[in-house]
Amino acid sequence: MDNVRRQFIKGGTALVAATSLYLLHDAGAEDTPQGKVRYALLHDETKCIGCNACAEACRHTNQVPEGVARLRIERSGPYGEFPEQYYRFSRVSCQQCEQAPCVNVCPTGAAYIDDKTGIVSVNSWKCVGCQYCIAACPYHIRFINPLTHSADKCDFCKETNLRDGKQPACVEACPTGALMFGDLEDPHSNIVAALNTQPVYRTKEDLGTHPKLFRIRAKAGGITL
Repeated sequence: MDNVRRQFIKGGTALVAATSLYLLHDAGAEDTPQGKVRYALLHDETKCIGCNACAEACRHTNQVPEGVARLRIERSGPYGEFPEQYYRFSRVSCQQCEQAPCVNVCPTGAAYIDDKTGIVSVNSWKCVGCQYCIAACPYHIRFINPLTHSADKCDFCKETNLRDGKQPACVEACPTGALMFGDLEDPHSNIVAALNTQPVYRTKEDLGTHPKLFRIRAKAGGITL
């Protein structure tokens, strides 16, 4: 396999561009076959305390080795003036793009969007380690797993908790309820209700990637992305 990887990497380079229009609550709905789901995650920054319980649960559940991470929480700030200063805790993980550059550039099909769940996933046995997906990801969250030697990232615990009928490990571990997971195709789901009633934002929307990681801003204004 190492020889195959080395021979493939010598093959050349790849470029990707993906742009299209996107509506917050209806994106992809017309193209989603009946009976399939479209999972998304909401991070409520007003509830996040930066405890990293989510990141530790992710590492344990998905057996992510030390030195790399599928999920991390970044702290920025302080913002404002004392005594009204505050910090912002931001989730850094796969954005689960509906127009995923990583999938577009993968030459072997190792990076793919799962037909049944809409989750951007990785078939490690197909990955040749070319790192095209890592270069193409505008969110800089993919990495090479030092144990599998393949590209890796958050997949909403598709092969672990989700497969067993549970919520993603990060959602289950959050002590403040800052994370909400659900199906955008289910009009009765909690996440759809939240998206329809609260102001949310997503990072780098202008790239046309259509991320399915939504966020509730910690404070109104004051932060420029």
